[in-house]
Amino acid sequence: MIIYLETREVFLEHVRRNRIEEEVSERLQAIAGRRVSPAEVRAWRNSFQYVSQFLLDPKIPAALGVAIEYQIHNTARRIDLLLSGRSPDDRHAAVIVELKQWETVDATAMDGVVRSVVGGGPRELTHPSYQAWSYSCLLEDFNTAVQEHAIAINPCAYLHNCSDGSGVLADCYQDYLERAPVFLRHNTDELVGFLTRCLTQGDGGETIKRIRDGRARASRQLGEVFEQMVLGNSEFTLIQEQKVVYERALQFARKLRPGKRTVLLVRGGPGTVKSVVAIHLMAALMQKGLNIRYVSKNAAPRTVFKAKLTGQLRRSRFDNLFCGSGAFVDCPPGHYDALVVDEAHRLNRLSGLYGNQGEN
Repeated sequence: MIIYLETREVFLEHVRRNRIEEEVSERLQAIAGRRVSPAEVRAWRNSFQYVSQFLLDPKIPAALGVAIEYQIHNTARRIDLLLSGRSPDDRHAAVIVELKQWETVDATAMDGVVRSVVGGGPRELTHPSYQAWSYSCLLEDFNTAVQEHAIAINPCAYLHNCSDGSGVLADCYQDYLERAPVFLRHNTDELVGFLTRCLTQGDGGETIKRIRDGRARASRQLGEVFEQMVLGNSEFTLIQEQKVVYERALQFARKLRPGKRTVLLVRGGPGTVKSVVAIHLMAALMQKGLNIRYVSKNAAPRTVFKAKLTGQLRRSRFDNLFCGSGAFVDCPPGHYDALVVDEAHRLNRLSGLYGNQGEN
């Protein structure tokens, strides 16, 4: 879902007329039925004034596509700013720009986590480079249009109120900074340089429309890598009854037809390694082209298996394959082909902080 999609010229005209925050607010209410708080309107007004400054640069292609508040398929994640055009090698291309109003940023000892003042007090938050890069992974790994049209996705972050980069640019974040560079208040020229290296021609938003119209499905490349990680890890070897349950589950999957739903319950006490079966099923069903997720109520099992699969605790693109049950509150019927649910007996009936979201 895209709230606002225009060309660079129309966007700059809306900013010039001091209309941009009203345009986004009105479209959000019309498309999503959601009213916007005054604080969010002020944030848009502030951020888009800075965005217009670098988009005014004559080196930026005139017909660049500009999308605001693009919600990634069946997730709560929204890309602040998505720009599209053609790359130097004439491919469809898009640039993700994560906008932050933070004035100060401190480094932490946690992987991909920083500390900044938000909402009146200090908070631990995802590093903007990791956030932008994780969005690019979602598009590259789970959007059929990006895969089929070989769309080049380039992430970055722009902290337009921050002048001191000692925290956000600390050496401990170098891995994420290489994947998605961070530009500070005084780095406008560098940001323009990054954009013009990624987008040499405008496309009137055509690439963004293709991304919007793509379907959510894991890419074959991600499925192959995931399967290799599982098969190459001795901790995930299936033995005896585990192999029987795994093959029976695959037998169920082969019989699936559109509109038909099947539930397979796997029961066993602690130590029967049911989760190993679950991980193998994910790998096999992804290879069959199914849209699949691993679900558990608590984050601990997800963290353990991600660490065992990747061999490290650092965040990776495989994070997007694991989620909690609250991720499905706004999920359209039939969106996923299969869900592998670990410790299903622990799931809540309803989701949300107050147990007030969803049906069951």
